[in-house]
Amino acid sequence: MKIGIVCPYSWDVPGGVQFHIRDLAEYFIRFGHEVSVLAPADDDTPLPPYVVSAGRAVPVPYNGSVARLNFGFLSAARVRRWLHDGRFDVIHIHEPTSPSLGLLTCWAAQGPIVATFHTSNPRSRAMIAAYSILQAALEKISARIAVSEYARRTLVEHLGGDAVVIPNGVDVDFFAKAEPNPEWQGDTIGFIGRIDEPRKGLPVLMGALPKILAARPQTRLLVAGRGDEEQAVESLPAELRSRVEFLGMVSDEDKARFLRSIDLYVAPNTGGESFGIILVEAMSAGAPVLASDLDAFAQVLDQGAAGELFTNEDADSLAEAAVRLLEDPARREELRERGSVHVRRFDWSTVGADILSVYETVTAGAAAVAADERAAGGGVSGLRARLGLARD
Repeated sequence: MKIGIVCPYSWDVPGGVQFHIRDLAEYFIRFGHEVSVLAPADDDTPLPPYVVSAGRAVPVPYNGSVARLNFGFLSAARVRRWLHDGRFDVIHIHEPTSPSLGLLTCWAAQGPIVATFHTSNPRSRAMIAAYSILQAALEKISARIAVSEYARRTLVEHLGGDAVVIPNGVDVDFFAKAEPNPEWQGDTIGFIGRIDEPRKGLPVLMGALPKILAARPQTRLLVAGRGDEEQAVESLPAELRSRVEFLGMVSDEDKARFLRSIDLYVAPNTGGESFGIILVEAMSAGAPVLASDLDAFAQVLDQGAAGELFTNEDADSLAEAAVRLLEDPARREELRERGSVHVRRFDWSTVGADILSVYETVTAGAAAVAADERAAGGGVSGLRARLGLARD
């Protein structure tokens, strides 16, 4: 099958959606499918052979964060050229409502279109206001996927229609087989995320750290991610700042080793999350997880059975739960075991097969419609001509 995948966010500033698309493309390539990914990227950025640059992205505030998106006449021209050259059996657009390549592709593409909705934002006034603009593009979508029940709810409430829920995927064995790093072991709490993005919740974790260290002064907080490290610790008393170690950006391999090494992974995110891929990665690596009680996180953690939850934005609640877990090795081992079983439902062997089933359904449907049109007389091209639909 020839598969075209559209990434809305800049490939050279990686995030959860980009990782999902990368792993999805590589999963299909391993099984012999032809895959091309169209993504914003600087023209001089080294890209995998299956990624085509749609040009440089610009930062835009989006869903409580800053997304690097790509839109405009040059982008539209690159979208049309990519579609023409690819002649895909199916187009898979991620975040089709964002002002980026997905919307441009929806307008330009012909044939079966699958769309995945990642965003969970129940108060999205922008999405409601833009509905009339989005409607024509959304009507071209053959099948809709939501990565969680909360992303599906956002879609239903703001745009109508429905979607099948297929979660983000993870290569579970990649994380499970990673070798721990001794330097990151021993009374360590881990955090991975953009340091200077408030909704990732690092300030909440910093607010909890004095109470954690008061109970367990030997504990270290290891932080992986980009951002202003001095600003991140400025709320801490000076004598505690040495207990925080910043690792900067880490490779996929080091992320897996990081998650295999720590005693507790903390996800203090405050909102805007529709899934929580880092929770799945942590469980895959065998790290006990403590997360804020966002609805999406609770779902990923099986309502607290596969990981513990604390009250969102409550540093005291976080500190109390963290101390309790750090002092209870048996409970941490129980969470490791439960997480390792629960996480298998997110492995690419399951998620990739479910997405491929969606592709096969929409391509079979498109073939059936084409056959009906030919049987009606005049063929597809004749029907298009009678309806006044010119080909690109």
